[in-house]
Amino acid sequence: MPSPAEVGAAHGGSPNTTSGSNLHAFYGVLVNTVIANVTTSFLWFALTFWIYLETKSVLATAVIGGGYMLLLAVLGVPFGTLVDRHHKKAIMVAATVITAVAYAAALLWFSIVPTSDVLRIGSLQFIVFVGVILAGAVVESMRGLALSTCVTLLVPDERRDKANGLVGMAMGLSFAITSVFSGLAIGQLGMFWTLVIAVVFTFLSLLHLLTVRIPEPTIVHAEGVPQRVDFRGAWEGVRAVPGLLGLVFFATFNNLLGGVFMALMDPYGLTLVSVEVWGILWGVLSFGFMIGSGWVATKGLGARPLRALLLANVAMWTIGIVFTIRESIWLTAVGILIYMALIPVAEAAEQTVLQRVVPFEKQGRVFGLAQSVEVAAAPVSAFIVGPVAQFWVIPSLNTPAGKEAFGWLLGDGLARGMALIFVVSGVLGLILTGLAFASKSYRTLTATYGAAAPSTADDGPPATG
Repeated sequence: MPSPAEVGAAHGGSPNTTSGSNLHAFYGVLVNTVIANVTTSFLWFALTFWIYLETKSVLATAVIGGGYMLLLAVLGVPFGTLVDRHHKKAIMVAATVITAVAYAAALLWFSIVPTSDVLRIGSLQFIVFVGVILAGAVVESMRGLALSTCVTLLVPDERRDKANGLVGMAMGLSFAITSVFSGLAIGQLGMFWTLVIAVVFTFLSLLHLLTVRIPEPTIVHAEGVPQRVDFRGAWEGVRAVPGLLGLVFFATFNNLLGGVFMALMDPYGLTLVSVEVWGILWGVLSFGFMIGSGWVATKGLGARPLRALLLANVAMWTIGIVFTIRESIWLTAVGILIYMALIPVAEAAEQTVLQRVVPFEKQGRVFGLAQSVEVAAAPVSAFIVGPVAQFWVIPSLNTPAGKEAFGWLLGDGLARGMALIFVVSGVLGLILTGLAFASKSYRTLTATYGAAAPSTADDGPPATG
């Protein structure tokens, strides 16, 4: 007969008691996550801004963004397996150390290699510089997988949707800070001092993390220690939950279209305003992220979080159709603000579903597999959209024939080619979300979530150590 701890874990519960000290630990991890994300996002945003401003190449930004997403896809399951095999704090510390070393190496490389060589797209100097920063940013993503399992470990089931809202708020805060300061750093200080700032704050986040305590006296392995790269265990974890595979496929196709935004958003904005204004604007608009997260943190998601996920996507794709319909920074800004407010609703809904229906001891691998499958789509579209936009759509819509054909819909302006791609992507996204609403997987997973017994604070022995 299974123990109470095993029963709780079978429904996504933590093997530990969720006490006040556990919640205190959760808040400590959350604060450290803000510090770490500020640093990682700061340098990644700055790199994208800097390369586009220096080269004016949409293709370069698309390849960089696509490369990031591709590595996330490839490494999702290996990272998730590491999270399941080791203590969550150890994973976070290791990820931060690697990121700090990578950023320090990028600073050294930039100091000894001529800037003109670093900016020669496709050169060894360019590949090494971007690759080292990319490695540091990707490894830091392992913290995100660990954080998702920490919500299950440290927060009771009935409060996890609100805890996920707090996680979203932390992400939004870090995004707001980095959006402002990455643009200002590149515009006013340049790439060298931007790298110096990133290195210093990465080491500071590591020092703070060493002071954070995460109560996890044992590592739960219901079926033995997983393999070092456990694709089979991850796949079985997804297949074991009725309807969950459908959610993963929906997120995959959603991200296929989302890759368009990744490839074109910064180039579009930088055709309208300066890099300093664009960075400050993103910093202000990212408060929309905190508005949405605050709503989830205070109101929750209700009894049907999957429905909340799809409704958020309907609104997001509708915004994707209209926010570039005219070349206006104000229209774009309002669209981004609402879009940002909806992202944490969708993210919290997906996390809340997974944290209940997936057993705790498999969550790292399942989160990793979901990340791998979902984000694999984005680099595909980014790699396609970048060249298509650069060499075909943008030049075509800047011709008299192109302006005559689409001027009634998009107006005039230099960025109308990118606007057309946004509109088409939004229409396809609405169609996809409508199909998801009508699918059997949606009904099945909603029923599975409702039938899963929530874990309680007395599901296992008290946390010690």
